[in-house]
Amino acid sequence: MRFLFGGLAAIALVIGGFFIIRAQQQDDDLASIAAPPPEPVDTALPIADPGTMRGPAPPEATEMTREERRFARYDRNGDRIITREELLASRTKAFKALDKDGNNLLTFEEWAVATSDRFATADADGNGRLSAQEFATTKPKRPVARCKC
Repeated sequence: MRFLFGGLAAIALVIGGFFIIRAQQQDDDLASIAAPPPEPVDTALPIADPGTMRGPAPPEATEMTREERRFARYDRNGDRIITREELLASRTKAFKALDKDGNNLLTFEEWAVATSDRFATADADGNGRLSAQEFATTKPKRPVARCKC
């Protein structure tokens, strides 16, 4: 019995090996088949002749007066009305810079320190007095108008 099972096992292994080798040969045959070359890609730009067609005219920008530009800077939401919050919003950054302890109260000491620091920065020669040129450096900077294009 042992010999019979051993012989059958050997025959099964030979048949299995045959199928494995045959499958590998088929894979090699499929791999050797070349894919068709890709079609050439047309990279030329399309040509269009609009003829007499014309696009719409660009919108005309109206020249705003200086006061209208100033109004537009404060009118944050663009509703053509300035609320108290919109008017004070531009001052919030400056106030917070002066309010050193962050309690939303500006004490005389906080204001005095800021003013003294500003004076000391402007007094280039350190003589305790501001000349006309030194005083000119304390002029507030004008906001830069930004184009909302």
